[in-house]
Amino acid sequence: MNPSPSADVGPRQEDAIEAKAFIDLYQAARGQLPDEERFDCVSLQGGCVISLPRAPATGLNRILGLGKTEDLDEAYKWMEGRRGNRFLQLNIDAASDAVKHWVQSKGLIPHGPGWAKLARNADAVADLAPGAVKTRQVLPEEARLFGAMMCAGFGFPEDLAALWSSIVGRDGWSCHYALDGDTPVGTGAMFASGSFAWLGGGTTVPSFRNRGAQKALIYARLQEGLARGVSTFVVETEALSPEKANISNANLTKMGFVHRYNRANFLLG
Repeated sequence: MNPSPSADVGPRQEDAIEAKAFIDLYQAARGQLPDEERFDCVSLQGGCVISLPRAPATGLNRILGLGKTEDLDEAYKWMEGRRGNRFLQLNIDAASDAVKHWVQSKGLIPHGPGWAKLARNADAVADLAPGAVKTRQVLPEEARLFGAMMCAGFGFPEDLAALWSSIVGRDGWSCHYALDGDTPVGTGAMFASGSFAWLGGGTTVPSFRNRGAQKALIYARLQEGLARGVSTFVVETEALSPEKANISNANLTKMGFVHRYNRANFLLG
């Protein structure tokens, strides 16, 4: 039975595994970044609120996975004390009437194209072709390089590399390189918990783009998840728009991912 449109609802499982991944990222990295970065995160009713003001990415400065007005109130108050750009990510189409009214009462409007959530199950993962680009898991002694490559790929300050290097070898995480010969040219990460896994951290060095690295990294993580007993994989990309090509979405679709829903990014004042 579907919930009434007037009733508050909790987070979807696709959002819950993403929130778990970022909560665990925070727990891994909080002792690796200096206090002046003001990196903080709170787990809240299956979702989370996370803030790293110097990080340019929406994913590290947002409210995620909350569907009740009282939880949104708590998260909003927490975010009011933070610096930098701050966002609420919300599937507004599935939100209750109460949550829609809450968004309107705060004067929030969507910012940018929003994010699309895609997912696929484990069926037929073993039948996918690995592609020509080779991959391998990141070794513990390569954690710093992995973090630096992630920062470069996402436009982060280089001195935030410890954020991403902290997950290499950590329980629940799987970190991968795409290779040109023996040289790492792309990155990908996966966080698995129970039967769900979240895929993120997909970057490729500019000189190696459009040569199959990301598809190879998707394949590697699907195979790793299959070995860990994952039955559902989830990932996000920028929402599709007629004005802009979306290579990431195209790669994921070729690997069996299907669109589940969109989340708007509401910029908090």
